[in-house]
Amino acid sequence: MHAIFSQFTDARELPRRRQLDTNASDCNGRSFITYCLVHCSAPISKMKHVHPDYQWDALAQQAASLVPEAVQGTGYPLNLINGVWGEPGNRKHFQSPVDGSAITHLPMIDLLHARRAVEGGAQQAKDWRKVDLDERARRVAECVGALKTHRKLIAGLLVWEIGKPVHLAEVDVDRCISGVEWYIENRETFMAGREPLGLISNIASWNYPYSVLMHSLLVHMLAGNAVIAKTPTDGGLMALTFGCALAARAGLPISLVSGSGGQLSAALVNNEHVSALAFVGGKTNGGIIAASLYDHNKRYMLEMEGVNTWGIWNFSDWDALAKQLKKGFEYGKQRCTAYPRLVIQRDLFPQFLAMYLPVLESLRFGHPLLVNGDGELPRLDFGPIINSKKVEELRVRFSEARGKGGICLFDGSYDDSLFLPNQDISAYYAPQCILNVPRNCELYHSEPFGPLDSIVVVDRMEEMIAEMNVSGGALVSSVATDDETVFKRVALETRAFKLGPNKVRSRGDNEEVFGGIGTSWKGCFVGGEHLVRAVTQGAGDELLFGNFQDVRRLPETR
Repeated sequence: MHAIFSQFTDARELPRRRQLDTNASDCNGRSFITYCLVHCSAPISKMKHVHPDYQWDALAQQAASLVPEAVQGTGYPLNLINGVWGEPGNRKHFQSPVDGSAITHLPMIDLLHARRAVEGGAQQAKDWRKVDLDERARRVAECVGALKTHRKLIAGLLVWEIGKPVHLAEVDVDRCISGVEWYIENRETFMAGREPLGLISNIASWNYPYSVLMHSLLVHMLAGNAVIAKTPTDGGLMALTFGCALAARAGLPISLVSGSGGQLSAALVNNEHVSALAFVGGKTNGGIIAASLYDHNKRYMLEMEGVNTWGIWNFSDWDALAKQLKKGFEYGKQRCTAYPRLVIQRDLFPQFLAMYLPVLESLRFGHPLLVNGDGELPRLDFGPIINSKKVEELRVRFSEARGKGGICLFDGSYDDSLFLPNQDISAYYAPQCILNVPRNCELYHSEPFGPLDSIVVVDRMEEMIAEMNVSGGALVSSVATDDETVFKRVALETRAFKLGPNKVRSRGDNEEVFGGIGTSWKGCFVGGEHLVRAVTQGAGDELLFGNFQDVRRLPETR
């Protein structure tokens, strides 16, 4: 028995209540120990287990040993206020979406402490703007170098905290590093004749803690601003704490706080000491924030949701489209530029289904750190969704659409070989697709933010364009067509910031601008020089590109 238990000493490898039908489980309803005994003919070392290089306790201990000032004990991150790590706040349990295990605590602070953090950040901004550009670049480069050194550790933390498979977590970190390096190289051009604004507040969602949030923080500081960030409540706490600790060690003016967005909003959004706000999140919260900023002389960049759509008309290259659609399921479509809706010409629907259903069948999802013996990590399209609450939300939306007349085209299943025996899989969601979602359903109007696709069949191009515009604005959309005139017409009439001809569009890297149209974006656009311009002031009354309350200014290329 000791030999059996010795292979499962980590808390995350102990049996968890499985959220599947008992008949579908590896154990067939028996206890985990019984399972081990029954299968004792196979060497224990060859049984499924978490990869030894990615045990949470080992990763957390390593992070704590490298930045002990930022972590109380080995698993309780602190807040960074006025350049000092402290304020453990009211600890809120955080469960990993990977297996439901409690891995850390969020240090939730109140409004009073958040205001103190903002006031301290404003003073840091006054001092930091006096530091010359080359010295700012040297310190940012020092932080980037530290991120490179600890790339694998950061990626491992992200796997447990937000559920990304390792290769996608590494991409998140790498894009942050390469992007900031590009800004450092081009700093003289971007900062010519420009001055920093002051303190920039950053409130971002959990899905891209490094390639979006950490990247923005470092560029904002390179441009001469101080920054304050709120830790996403749904995930990324330890990874961001570690990165911010490296930034603080490099002498950068950064603050990190954790707490309820509703409680801290008065400090992080409307406080007079905040010069600009960068927000990435849902349409509801973003709309509330936008309304509160219209009467304030404050810069803002608010990225919100929209239904990004593939329109398919007069098209024939199905193999190429299959590759695009499969790649689109990376990270379970939990990103702002995912494409959850496909609008298809009726005559093409049979050919589309012949291509599309095998794509769904081929998707692999499961425990992102599961290995057999000394095997390699699984190559998955996605792991868990961010949490079980989100899974339930997706199920409700699917059930509502189906109950009101939508037709289920695909209902995915779980592959037990990609999970630990008796593992809690309450945060996992098998891909689904539904045809002709009724207009009175939530799924018709809103982005699901998960592997739940909807398909609309149309007879006229006008219908296709109308369906692509259903959310009143989108960040990206694409048209699959063999006819260039079709693309040109859709480009003129579709309310998407970026439109791809036979390919997906994304945020883009380095010089590529990013923004949204309609309700998907409010305020200044970002990306390339626009990210720097959004948080700096040029000479005179310059007009920035953006989607503002009274006017929309679009760059020529996007």
